[in-house]
This record gives sequence, structure tokens and C-alpha cells, in this order.
Amino acid sequence: MNAVRRGLGNGVVQAFLVVIGLVWLTPLAGLFLSSMRSAEDTAKGGWWTVFTSPGQLSFDNYSALLGNAGISQAFWNTVLISVPATVLVVVIAALAGYAFAWLDFPGREAIFLVVVALLVVPVQIGLLPVAKLFGQLGLFGTIPGVVLFHVAYGLPFAVFLLRNYFAEMPKEMLEAARMDGGSEWRIFTRLVLPVGRPAIASLAIFQFLWVWNDMLVALLFADSASQPLTVELQSQIRQFGSNIDVLAPGAFVSLVVPVVVFFAFQRHFVQGVMAGSVK
Repeated sequence: MNAVRRGLGNGVVQAFLVVIGLVWLTPLAGLFLSSMRSAEDTAKGGWWTVFTSPGQLSFDNYSALLGNAGISQAFWNTVLISVPATVLVVVIAALAGYAFAWLDFPGREAIFLVVVALLVVPVQIGLLPVAKLFGQLGLFGTIPGVVLFHVAYGLPFAVFLLRNYFAEMPKEMLEAARMDGGSEWRIFTRLVLPVGRPAIASLAIFQFLWVWNDMLVALLFADSASQPLTVELQSQIRQFGSNIDVLAPGAFVSLVVPVVVFFAFQRHFVQGVMAGSVK
């Protein structure tokens, strides 16, 4: 990269990166502008016509969105699914990752090998057996059931990522803490967690994006009262194909939340993935 900068100049490289960024953001901007246009204006022309007729833009569609009971409930269902599924995976994986990295207990290597093996198990294989099990337990069609499924299938990668990251910490640092009388819990909370913050942040982003954008699991495990935004939008597209004045702002809200989360933690995301995925 340095050689490219020297050959072309920083100005050219920066201009190229700006162009790439604008191209990447164009669909998001187009969706946002479409979400502020009426169904009649959308039928007449593309979203780029707002630059010649800015009077098309208004927040009426978002007012209609707030009045749509199905989409509003689906949004909060998505929050109730994504946040617990992310928090539980991060907490459990951090505890397990520390145990696999620095605690000696019988069968540690064998259990970790099983965790690694679970990484290659496709989600589709477990859909029907888990659905049957949830039906027997009374969890099928509920938000806790969807959360539990996401936690179960998110843990193998999460444990693998954090274990590798924690294992790279200097052994002398942990031994010094133990010699000073620190308990394992105190070492974990006061030393390991602060040092492992980049990996934990990257894991949280991975898990949140996967759960927020999921539709396959929600289609099977969530009923009409607990379905997230992705399923509700798909349902309204099927039922009201011309309901663009509600679907466009709903799709933008569904898209902008993970984009904001990613950009807010992108520095930790890059650091965590690069440091924790390869030992």
C-alpha cells in the first residue's frame, strides 16, 4: 500500500477511496430518498429525480410507518431478539474462551475440538430437530426460542474467536496477577476483559449483524406475534406489493441500524478479527 501511495500520490489514493465509498453508499442513499417519496412519485420515476424536484421529499412515509402496527411490533421484536442473543453469546463465549485458554481442567482439549468441529455444521441441519424439541418444550414460535437458537449456533465461532485471542496474551502477565493474590474471576474481569476488548467488540458486531439480518431462523421459529422486521417486510411485500410508501422506510430502518452499529465499532472490528482469528 505504501508503494502504491508513493507511485500515485496520496491525493489520487484518497480520491479513489472516496469514489469507492460513494459507490458503496449509493444504494443506501437511494433507499433513503425512496423512503421519503410518495407511491405516486415512485411510480413516475426513479429516486434520482428528487435532485430536480426536491418537493417530492417528506417524512409522511415515516409517520405512516409509525402507524403500521405490524412493522412497529416487528421492529421491537427484532430488538428483543438481537440484543439478548448478542449479549448472551458475548458473555458465555468470553467465559468459555478464558477457560479454554488459561484454565486446566479434564478434557479441555477434547471439548475445544468439539467446539471447533461445530463450526462446520450448517444451520439448516439443525432447523427441523430443534424445531421439534422447541415444540415439546413450549418454546416454538416465541422470542426466547429464537434467541436460544441464535445463541446456540453463535457460540462455536464466538468461543473459537475469543479463545484464540485470549491465548495470545502474555503468560507472564497472568502469572504476575496470580502471584499478587488475584482470583481467576478478578483476573478475568480486571485484566483479560479490558485487554480483549477489540476481539469482544468484533464478536458483538458479528453476532448482532447476523441476528438482526436473519430471516431463515425467524421464518421457522417465530410466529406472527414474535416475528422480526425481516419477516414482516417480506410478508407485507407478498401481501401488498404496491405498499412502497411503508415498505421503503421500513427497509431503510432495518438497514440503517446495523450500518450505524458497524461504523461505530469498525476500528475494534478490524483489530479483533485480525488479532483473534489467527494465533
